[in-house]
Amino acid sequence: MITLQVEQWIPFAQFAKNELCCRYFSFLTAVDWKDLGLEVIAKIDNVDDNLSLLVKTRLGPDVSSCPSLTPLYRGANWMEREAYDMFGITFEGHPDLRRLLLTDDWEGHPLLKSYAVDTPHPPYR
Repeated sequence: MITLQVEQWIPFAQFAKNELCCRYFSFLTAVDWKDLGLEVIAKIDNVDDNLSLLVKTRLGPDVSSCPSLTPLYRGANWMEREAYDMFGITFEGHPDLRRLLLTDDWEGHPLLKSYAVDTPHPPYR
């Protein structure tokens, strides 16, 4: 696993794609570490050479934005939308950042540890 500063997120992804031929975007997810902040984790692969890179960046306690990998990897589109929906992470430069799983009038982000489970919400569609 490669740990990056958030400002290294895009430069490293460009290096991995161009120099290491990691052209397959496998997945993106996030973890809420409460007081330590959110962490974004992505896996990118070079399928020809059987090389997989697991990269992560910590956003910090009061930060909820991360540069979008969508301009480099189209496969990041829906996964970043899911992380936005569930964790509230804003992906800067994402072409269409909006809710993916929950309704537009849903309040909050259910995978944050601070999310109140007993809060009434609109029904699923």
